Amino acid sequence: MSTEAAADPSSLVVWGGFGLAFVFGAIANRSNFCTMGAVSDVVNMGHWGRMRMWLLAIAVAIVGTNLLFLAGLIDVPKTIYQRPTLSWLSLLVGGVLFGVGMSLAGGCANKNLIRAGGGSVRSLVVLTFLAISAYMTLKGLFGQWRASFLDPVSLDLGKMGLSDQSLASLVAKATGIEAKTALMATLWVVGLALAAFAFADKRFRANTTQWSAGLVIGAVVVAGWYLTGHLGFGENPETLENVYFATNTRTLESMSFVAPTAYTLELLMLWTDKSLRVTFGIATALGVIAGSLAWALASKTFRWEGFASFDDLRNQLIGAVLMGFGGVTAMGCTVGQGLTGVSTLAIGSFIALAGIVAGSAATLKYITWRAERDA
Repeated sequence: MSTEAAADPSSLVVWGGFGLAFVFGAIANRSNFCTMGAVSDVVNMGHWGRMRMWLLAIAVAIVGTNLLFLAGLIDVPKTIYQRPTLSWLSLLVGGVLFGVGMSLAGGCANKNLIRAGGGSVRSLVVLTFLAISAYMTLKGLFGQWRASFLDPVSLDLGKMGLSDQSLASLVAKATGIEAKTALMATLWVVGLALAAFAFADKRFRANTTQWSAGLVIGAVVVAGWYLTGHLGFGENPETLENVYFATNTRTLESMSFVAPTAYTLELLMLWTDKSLRVTFGIATALGVIAGSLAWALASKTFRWEGFASFDDLRNQLIGAVLMGFGGVTAMGCTVGQGLTGVSTLAIGSFIALAGIVAGSAATLKYITWRAERDA
């Protein structure tokens, strides 16, 4: 990257996002990091190894993100997750549908990006349909349904005396303690509790690959916030206003993979539209594929993969459409809400995450029941 490009905040955010996602993709491929897989392991086998890895990543993301905020390096309340309007029905329904979809498709958006890097043509098809569905939910027919029937069902937290959705703000309001103290207490209680649970298992402590992956993936989320919220925040030379450069939401962002797939498809289809640019989200989606590809080639695990049958194709496409709609409606996926959103301690992110896990667990149980019945 040239000195000129490095000095441009937009280029820094885009290339920095690609680099962080490259690490994410390589580590996730190496460690088999997958939220759907973690839920499946618990539901079907009672094995918590991958779930502990995911929970450790959440703990690191929560502590790191809020320490950046307390240090004045990023402004967490400006994220999309902290808006004072809590669209709880959209978050819950979107989360459940995303959970159902990722179980039908055999993995979430992030897992399909990783598989695509490993040679899965099937995942490329899933990602294409996911992107179309997500775009329709952002700006098309599905978006009309979302805006008309789900989003209006919400709570105005401002009327309750809360300026944002932070769990810490709710604690401060309920207890009367000072906001900074409430945030410190909340982030350490939640973060340490998750980390303690993860490391409580002897087998997990002995599995260096899993716990190191949890630490790195959580740190990547924190680094994403710092990149877009600090290094990418500055004065726009054209308007002389302080802006967040190269983000689709026009505010600070970190890892999330549903809406970015839609924006990637839009850019590819409307490449000659000079108003469109490569953003942090687009760069991270491509970075995960590249990182996964690099690890697959280095470890000699790259292999072409297609659909096993027509039933497999049908389930994958239905799952992709549900993930696209659910991910946008819930404002994030297993990473976008399950790691990035939760790292802000947003109440809505916990609602979306609960919906994702519940939808996935119920679908996995149903799939197992049908397989046993038809056996």
